[in-house]
Amino acid sequence: KIKLPKKTARRYPAYELYLYGEGSYAKENKNLLLTGIPVLFLPGNAGSYKQVRSLGSIALRKAEDIDFKYHFNFFSVNFNEELVALYGGSLQRQTKFVHECIKVILKLYRDREFAPTSVAIVGHSMGGLVARALLTLKNFKPELINLLITQATPHVAPVMPLDKYLTDFYTAVNNHWILKAQDLRNLTTLSVAGGFRDYQVRSGLAFLPRLSQHDSALSVVSSAVPRAWASTDHLSIVWCKELILATIRAFFDLIDENTRQITEDPKKRMSILNHHFVRHPAKIFEENPEAFMELTGAFMWITVKASKWTYSVNNDSDGKYFTFPLASHRKSYSHVYCENSMLDTNSWIYGCVNSNSSMCLEATDLSWRAELLPTTKVVILKLQDYPSLSHIVIQVPPTVGNKYTLDCEFFKEDSRTVQLPVTHLFSFGLSSSKILLNSTGLLYNIQLQHFTHIYQAFKIYIESHCQSLKERKPSVYRLHIPWSHEDSITVAKVPSFTEISAKLHIARPQNDSRVPELNIYSSSDCQYEVILKTSLLQVLGQIIRFHAGALPVYIVSNILLTYGGQLSTLISTGQCSDFSLELVRTAKPYKVEPLISIVVFLQGFNWFREIWESLSLPEVDAAVLNSRDACFPLVSLILFLFGTGIAYWSGVFFSTSLRLFSSLWLTLIRPTVLQKDKLMTPRRLCAVLSLALVSWTTCGAFALFIIYLQYLFKHGCMFLTSVFYFQDSDHSKETSQNSSIHTVKNQSSMDSISEATQSLSNSTTTAEAINSLKMHVTILNLFTWVVLLNLPSLIYWLKNLRYSVRLDPDPCRSTAIIIVCILEILMNSSTSEMKSSKLLKIAAKVPLPLSVAMLTFGRAHLYEVPHFVTFSLLLHVLCCIV
Repeated sequence: KIKLPKKTARRYPAYELYLYGEGSYAKENKNLLLTGIPVLFLPGNAGSYKQVRSLGSIALRKAEDIDFKYHFNFFSVNFNEELVALYGGSLQRQTKFVHECIKVILKLYRDREFAPTSVAIVGHSMGGLVARALLTLKNFKPELINLLITQATPHVAPVMPLDKYLTDFYTAVNNHWILKAQDLRNLTTLSVAGGFRDYQVRSGLAFLPRLSQHDSALSVVSSAVPRAWASTDHLSIVWCKELILATIRAFFDLIDENTRQITEDPKKRMSILNHHFVRHPAKIFEENPEAFMELTGAFMWITVKASKWTYSVNNDSDGKYFTFPLASHRKSYSHVYCENSMLDTNSWIYGCVNSNSSMCLEATDLSWRAELLPTTKVVILKLQDYPSLSHIVIQVPPTVGNKYTLDCEFFKEDSRTVQLPVTHLFSFGLSSSKILLNSTGLLYNIQLQHFTHIYQAFKIYIESHCQSLKERKPSVYRLHIPWSHEDSITVAKVPSFTEISAKLHIARPQNDSRVPELNIYSSSDCQYEVILKTSLLQVLGQIIRFHAGALPVYIVSNILLTYGGQLSTLISTGQCSDFSLELVRTAKPYKVEPLISIVVFLQGFNWFREIWESLSLPEVDAAVLNSRDACFPLVSLILFLFGTGIAYWSGVFFSTSLRLFSSLWLTLIRPTVLQKDKLMTPRRLCAVLSLALVSWTTCGAFALFIIYLQYLFKHGCMFLTSVFYFQDSDHSKETSQNSSIHTVKNQSSMDSISEATQSLSNSTTTAEAINSLKMHVTILNLFTWVVLLNLPSLIYWLKNLRYSVRLDPDPCRSTAIIIVCILEILMNSSTSEMKSSKLLKIAAKVPLPLSVAMLTFGRAHLYEVPHFVTFSLLLHVLCCIV
């Protein structure tokens, strides 16, 4: 643990700074006489500062391998595992603390021979956003950071926009990076996304905003990272060994030999990151490789004139150079393709620029044009781009104990490029596109026509058949997305049947005409059949991946429509209908979807947008989602139906839970007599004031939770009482009938009439109580979602209670005070009071426009949902009073 200045420690009591170490290295650095290169790790949402171990341990091993010529000091910040992805009130505080940490770290190196002037930062999840937010601080010097690597950080927007502080923080950070893009050229930023295995942060959110994409920003998906080629979940991206190795190798390549710190050259930094994270040529990074070289060594020179060539190396004692004269091939072919299954880092392919009749005198190293794949390294050269080359030269050095193969072929691009139209979204997997590759080539490019949208998802089946049963190298299938670094690679045995999922993290930009490709690195004497079908499950998966965060809005919208339907039934029949039955009857998508679609359509006209803005209305969420390429056809309808289903079963669960609670309670306590409560008494007024005080002085969500439990308990007891007296009234009816018969026989009709009247009165009271209970169950359903949406701030407050009693800032303080007042009145209300209200018709009609407004403005702003519910319940209170 690093000791912080007293002022900093007092201002941020929950946060700490640590230096990572192990073994003798840890003992040596306990006195903090540091000589390495500082790297600061920032954990994410509920993340631990101990996650730095993955990076620190691998970096220490690599430093030991080079006898500590260079080494890194890994620092880590303890953010007390705060839920910053769900509560945005502490993001600004975390950002300011990191700024103080950077100052403290750089002071530790003061007066050292190679003292650093900047810090490299690695941020996981929300830690990456906090690192970006440093640049928005007024007194922050941008030169304090030279390198920023983020892991699964949602840069574009919050995953769950549960409070205004979170969305405002995102807006401030992204606007700054867009507007000040030119000022950030000295900061190199790499964002690594986890791919489809990351169910918490979809990779589209991890790509840096497009307008800030300049020469010093790079976004990649882990499935496309060389030597990793794998998707990671949200946590494993921190410790995935392949990614950690790529990161540490990049760190060591970034060291400037003169300053013994990370290089100040932004171009060099970007070329190193591209080398390790985008296209790896299977060579150790060199900043300025030799342009020309002499091919030396007592090697045998062999000329190959064939257009296709294969050579197997097995314990060759003599070195060889194979030369391919290009003059005879330029007219017939457009490209040359070569592959080498020896995955070392030595140069192996050259372009001859000066030769005599028997050998090449001077050559350029084409190995830098190679690309590393899981089982081979390949080079594809367009002959037209190399007019000065006379030969291609393949070097085979003497090998002992190594067995590998080399293949080369010349081909025309048109003969190896095939177009395959993808199936329509609404084919539901019943139709397919099929293609048969019959040639003997080593490489095929299948262009997937019309595959441009994120709502498209396919299953690609590749079946390989071979002429002979000899052992072959595996085939490599790569799904290449040209507009973003999100490729995925699959390795398959030959022959085999392979299934590949094809879907996008980012839709194709509007000004881009390129299409995704399926690259097949094949065996030469094999036949490949490719079948493509729409996958309905994968399409639904994409909808959930992009829009699951908006589901609470659709659920509450359904409950609100049901609530309005119950009020309407109360007006027409005098009875309150059951929640489940009313949901099925009232919650119809055609009531809300057409209105939203009309608004979204009109938003496309400038005159409507001008009127909209003149009325100071907020931006429609559908337009926000369109700007993020997250719009699906019929997605709102599908989500509405999902919301209806969840609302229905949550209602069933709620009612069942109340019945169970009542049954248990009934065995312990006999319920009190049914009676009509006053809406407000001095005791209840004191309770309201107490909870309002709790909300103001501690946490609004805490006050909401208390009133919720109180409401739940009261109406659990109400359900119990209603059931008891419903049974009792049935018994009274039977007694009344028996008494009536008995009194007729005894000519005592007055007593019979009196008992029958009392029985009828009890029955009416019980019916009113059951009507009220049905209404309260719906209100509890609505209020449950309000509590759930505010739960993160309550958890945050409870976790930090030892540091501060008051949550500051509190996203729901004022809303909580209003809701507490409303629910304390509603808790004691009944439907009989509402029936005579003049406002009941208005209250019954308001939920529909509120549902439309909620779906229009709440999908990307979940914190708006409680406001709509509060307004609806406020009208309910007025109906009870007026």
